[in-house]
Amino acid sequence: MWHLGAGQLSTAELLAILLGSGGVGHSAIALGYEIVRRGRGSLRALAARPIAELTAIPGVGPARAAVVHAALELAKRCADERASPRRPMRSPLDVVAMLGPRLADLSVEELHVVVLDSQHRMVRDAVVSRGLLNSSPVHAREVFREAIAEAGAAIVLVHNHPSGDPTPSADDVRVTAEMVAAGRVVDIPVFDHVIIGRGCHVSLAEQRLL
Repeated sequence: MWHLGAGQLSTAELLAILLGSGGVGHSAIALGYEIVRRGRGSLRALAARPIAELTAIPGVGPARAAVVHAALELAKRCADERASPRRPMRSPLDVVAMLGPRLADLSVEELHVVVLDSQHRMVRDAVVSRGLLNSSPVHAREVFREAIAEAGAAIVLVHNHPSGDPTPSADDVRVTAEMVAAGRVVDIPVFDHVIIGRGCHVSLAEQRLL
């Protein structure tokens, strides 16, 4: 890397640098190639898989799996900064453009709270729940904590449907109503709840379900 630059290294070689060393009978580069294979050659697909899957590879324990996923998350945040630095989010399409690529391929549901400033620009994107909304409790204190800490003017809720169908469930509508009511109490309005599917989306505001 020092002589050629990071751009000249293969994905497996970059992963080998993160891993630092190999395991019994495996070099670091061999482990890097195996990690790439688990993602079928796609870092985006690899990032969407549960972190525990990497620990099934001999020589990759929880610490190494965490390092790899931390690097993937940093790459996503770097891409987000390049793609839309502080661009106003004034419609569901703006929300989808920002978070759709990250959420559409996930195998589990993630609920994000997007904190907006008074100009509708994103201040913070935080994951507040993983798993089905009817089995993973969503608390108003978690949703609004980031907004209060960042002195946010409003929030947008965003989550994905791994099935690919963004049709709102009864729980989606219920959780949205609870967050809208909580937002009135703390004077931080919920502008929308956008559900991401595979190549499609639904805005609960547009559906008049807010």
